Amino acid sequence: MVSMQNTDIKLSWLNTDGTEMKDTEDTEINHTEDTEIRRLNGIGKIEYSEYPFSELTHKIISCAIEVHKSLGPGFVESAYENALVFQLTKNGLKYERQKQIDIFYDNCKIGRHRLDLVVEEKIIVELKVVKNFCTDDTKRMLSYLKAAGLKVGLLINFAKAKIEIKRLIL
Repeated sequence: MVSMQNTDIKLSWLNTDGTEMKDTEDTEINHTEDTEIRRLNGIGKIEYSEYPFSELTHKIISCAIEVHKSLGPGFVESAYENALVFQLTKNGLKYERQKQIDIFYDNCKIGRHRLDLVVEEKIIVELKVVKNFCTDDTKRMLSYLKAAGLKVGLLINFAKAKIEIKRLIL
């Protein structure tokens, strides 16, 4: 597993309405020996243990950081997906790639959608290679979580010099 100590990332926690829980300017992640991770800011500390599937989320984020450290920005999304599934496998995590989910309206199936990754049947991981996340990315993830019947999603943007990660909880 990759240590996250002194890793240059931007990590955000979002409410279900898409607003950030706290200011994420100058966010710093510290990884301690007992794998506790905290988000530190000028106001206080938020521990991963306050969120569902904290340990699993930490493992996925560590894998994404390792991929970003190695590849850096500049590749297409599929390259990062290939590298991330390699890293997830290397770390013993089970995943479904390009998992199809049904979309229902009024108890009638109206379509299907493909999710980039579902890790351990618990967390949706959507990969991006974009200049900036937009509110539509957040809204889509919340819709995916609802349609899939899951509670936690990660949006990961590999396009910047600093990997950008948003964690959403439904």
